[in-house]
Amino acid sequence: MLRFLFFLLLIFSLACYFPHSSANAQVINPGMMDTTDIDIKGKLSINGYVDAYYAYDLSNPRNNERPYFVSMARHNEFTVNLAYLDIRYSASRVRARFVPGFGTYINANYVTEPGALKNIIEGYAGFRPFANKQIWIDMGVFGSPYTNESAISKDHLVYTRSFAPEYVPYYLSGIKVSIPINAKWAAYLYVLNGWQLIQDNNADKSIGTQVEFRPGNRWLINWNTYVGNEQSAARPTFRNRYFSDLFVIYNPAGRFSATACAYLGIQENVDTLTNNVQNRTWWTANLMGRYKLSDQHSVSGRVEYFEDLEGVQIAPITTTQTGFTGFNSSSASLCYNYAANNNMLFRVEARHFFSPRNMYLDERLNPANSSTMLITNITVWF
Repeated sequence: MLRFLFFLLLIFSLACYFPHSSANAQVINPGMMDTTDIDIKGKLSINGYVDAYYAYDLSNPRNNERPYFVSMARHNEFTVNLAYLDIRYSASRVRARFVPGFGTYINANYVTEPGALKNIIEGYAGFRPFANKQIWIDMGVFGSPYTNESAISKDHLVYTRSFAPEYVPYYLSGIKVSIPINAKWAAYLYVLNGWQLIQDNNADKSIGTQVEFRPGNRWLINWNTYVGNEQSAARPTFRNRYFSDLFVIYNPAGRFSATACAYLGIQENVDTLTNNVQNRTWWTANLMGRYKLSDQHSVSGRVEYFEDLEGVQIAPITTTQTGFTGFNSSSASLCYNYAANNNMLFRVEARHFFSPRNMYLDERLNPANSSTMLITNITVWF
């Protein structure tokens, strides 16, 4: 017995004496949270973004909330539309991104998400399964590919968001597969929790697709689709939703730039009396342009039309006075843009909404067929 103990002691002493090889690295205790202190070759970057604004609605809404929008929607307040930190890690075959966000856009657009999920603009992890191909598989929360506008105002010709992005997902949660086909074509496949959802609201998953075509250095043509079951406790009569949009971007860095978008959505809805499935539609089209007067000064404008006469996405704020249950409206914008340097924008925009029906409220809370707003902002990114 003593010889056996002496032998074990000798082995232990030799193990402590000789240098450890990589195959005999220290055992990680899984009961400790911080187990990420390992040597990984890659690049970590941290960026930031602040979009502050002041908007004045000439209709003077009583609750300081401009109707029909989640972006730049506060009236007569100096406030922040969106501020975030963008934390990225990138290696040859692994990547991750986390973008926590704050502001009035977050408060309005993430109202249905629980807890800390309300503050995730993007948060995903991914890998490249084939060493010789640029195919990526990512899982988490992504920015939406739908329409030619996102929540990031600096990337767009006009400061405010059109109707188009307000009534499609701003964010998606699921798996994304990125497939570059060649220098001009790229395809993306999404398997999703649903239509702008982080926390799922039913047992089904949805499918999204995206195809990019770049015929030249000045052009981008993008086509997206979405198919998914939208039935939930909040919308028990909803069934499948079908959606497709097409947008074009021309010469975004040039003296004259332009973009246009059009989409159509179809929502299956069960009639509770007849049990028949009805198709309800909404659609929109817009056109934007910008002309650079110099490297620092430019003017831009937008015209658009949005129609949702069957109330899939919008419930008019004038329903109790007018009886209207669907929505349709046009708008026109004129915007002045001043770029002090390559990471700052100052903007002033006037926007007028007009409809063939009374979709708005005037300053006395009477139904009206038009509404006007003025807005200014400063955006800085770093």
